Amino acid sequence: MARYDYKCTSCGTVFEVQHGMTERPEVHCPSCGADAEKVFTPAGIEFKGSGFYNTDQRGGSSSTAGTSGSSSSEGGCANCPHKDN
Repeated sequence: MARYDYKCTSCGTVFEVQHGMTERPEVHCPSCGADAEKVFTPAGIEFKGSGFYNTDQRGGSSSTAGTSGSSSSEGGCANCPHKDN
């Protein structure tokens, strides 16, 4: 069972309701009895650090020049197609 926040469409009261993830119950405000709607809130995930990419490695440095962002021996960004943009 999961807990979800609901907000009354009439008086604005916010309250929690516990029900299964696949259930879609009709929820009514405990204060006034009006219909309530589910409140969607962003997840509490915070990404910090130098970056989170699929090329990041957990241990050791096994990245290649193509994934590490270092310039190649061909002149770095002088030969990149985005230079003129």
